[in-house]
Amino acid sequence: MKPLYDVVIVGGGNAAICAAFEARHAGASVLVIEAATPFMRAGNSRHTRNVRYMHIGDAGAMVGTYTEDEFYADLLQVTGGETDEDLARFTIRQSASLAEWMPAHGIKWQSALKGTLQLARTNAFFLGGGKALINTYYETAAKMGIEVIYESPVVDVTMRDGMEHPHTLHMDTKDGPKTVDAKAIVVASGGFEANLEWLGLYWGEAANNFFIRGTPYNTGKMLRIFLDKGAKAVGNEREFHAVAVDARAPQFDGGIVTRLDTVPFSIAVNKYGKRFSDEGVDIWPKRYAVWGGLIARQDDQIAYSIMDSKAANTFMPSAFPAMKANSVHELAKMLGLDPEAVVETVTEYNNHVVPGGTFDLTKLDDCRTEGLEIEKTHWAQTIDTPPFIGYPLRPGITFTYYGLGVNECAQVLDQQNKPLPNIYAAGEVMSGNILGRGYMAGFGMTIGSVWGRIAGREAAQNALR
Repeated sequence: MKPLYDVVIVGGGNAAICAAFEARHAGASVLVIEAATPFMRAGNSRHTRNVRYMHIGDAGAMVGTYTEDEFYADLLQVTGGETDEDLARFTIRQSASLAEWMPAHGIKWQSALKGTLQLARTNAFFLGGGKALINTYYETAAKMGIEVIYESPVVDVTMRDGMEHPHTLHMDTKDGPKTVDAKAIVVASGGFEANLEWLGLYWGEAANNFFIRGTPYNTGKMLRIFLDKGAKAVGNEREFHAVAVDARAPQFDGGIVTRLDTVPFSIAVNKYGKRFSDEGVDIWPKRYAVWGGLIARQDDQIAYSIMDSKAANTFMPSAFPAMKANSVHELAKMLGLDPEAVVETVTEYNNHVVPGGTFDLTKLDDCRTEGLEIEKTHWAQTIDTPPFIGYPLRPGITFTYYGLGVNECAQVLDQQNKPLPNIYAAGEVMSGNILGRGYMAGFGMTIGSVWGRIAGREAAQNALR
């Protein structure tokens, strides 16, 4: 490790490495500081599988066309309009080059996986998943002369002008405190989802029941450092990308395999055995990310997915075995629920399923209920064919949306919307500029890839002037 670098990147995930690539391509000396061990490096990126990007015609592993307007319409649908349109459309347009840029840095594509065919036109899957992507990126980074240090969380930053007077980063390494100077800093260290105390400021004791399906290293330290130094905050403190995960999973770092995509093809009930939301609003690549937040708002932050054998093969396989029983009454007891309440809910639901619909898990079909207080608008099938199947659900948080405000050059802004001197941000730590709430599959990797490249390029250009 040298005493001074042109660009120092804090974080080791997809956004960080994309920033490192672009900074190095520009001729800058680059250091990546990773808080995790080599085995746990790369934050949430090692748990990913695909990236969403705009394309006209076949591109990479994707077929057909996915236009800017359609991409933006999908984003509006999941965010409810809580996005910066200029930055969102800018992100979408910039994503179009990923089909060629990512393979140029070693990534190979594969076709959509079982249970994800709805994504074949909008999302490209990495061969080997996120772990393979990260290992490949790190191999490419080493060949390019990008330096990486591990187990070295940054605990403070002394800010100067970043040019004649470089910034100083203070690290707490396994060998004791160390410092390094940088002409430009890229913050790519994720959100604060693994900091249950911080989450508790907005959610109270409910935060103790949240599962953090991603890295335990995203504690928000860099976010807090720059907010305390006057950076502009964006996003809603209470909002996050969260999905339904198996309640039997570990509370931290369970990864994508703990996610359950059962809800659209089942009914979801709370601890009282009552339905609380329409399970059939939209197809899973967009709607699936709503369920983490919905469960987080239920008593004890727990819910249960209940279906019958007709739905057994409609979703991706689960990491934990399904609970199965020959009756709804027996299944409710296995789940720890009031059997009479669950039987009543299932019976009422069955009595209001409209007969004659054509079940189709690839689109918004015409299988629905009619006459319920909370309708199920698609994929509604009677639950009447044993064995009956159930899964316990918890909210599984991937990343938070409260973060650093940036401009189109990825410069971190102060509270007067002026750029902080040679400080840039990419990835989850600035995702709140684009994601106010909601989520759609692969968009986190889009944000990280696009903004990592911008931050690295801009940081290097300023550092080398």
